[in-house]
Amino acid sequence: MQLSDAGFDLIKRFEGFRAHTYLDAAGLPTVGYGHQLLNHASFPNGISEDDAESILRADVSEAVKLVEMLVKVPLTQGQFDALVDFVYNLGQERFARSTLLRALNGGRYQAAGEQLVRWDLVNGEENLGLRARRLAELALWVASTPQAMANPKPAAGVKPPQTAANSEIAA
Repeated sequence: MQLSDAGFDLIKRFEGFRAHTYLDAAGLPTVGYGHQLLNHASFPNGISEDDAESILRADVSEAVKLVEMLVKVPLTQGQFDALVDFVYNLGQERFARSTLLRALNGGRYQAAGEQLVRWDLVNGEENLGLRARRLAELALWVASTPQAMANPKPAAGVKPPQTAANSEIAA
């Protein structure tokens, strides 16, 4: 499966373009569309938007490979896009060890989708930008989920966010 244009645009929108090196929400040196700089990399004169997009495509290809390797169940395009964004944003190791992945590979699609919104913390505190991103991923997840999986009862203790696709759950 490949990341759709909608998935790529989601990543670009939430990462935002920065021509010069900056520290991301976790304090890591970053440039372009969320490209983390390793010790040997630097862009003292900045980076063009075209170059940043090329780097993003290469970075995203790693997230695509990981999702394809670790997910053992069928995915819709929206679910795949949401997971690639999730992996790109949070990293491969976190996804590989996550309850989200275990739930998904256990065939519990609703529980896996609900796990997305739990990953909105930076240094132990809720981050509004991450919350918005997780809700956007969940919207992709739910919008592309077959109806039978879209509206089951939420897992115990989880209040799903209000979206058009799940507004009946909270009623």
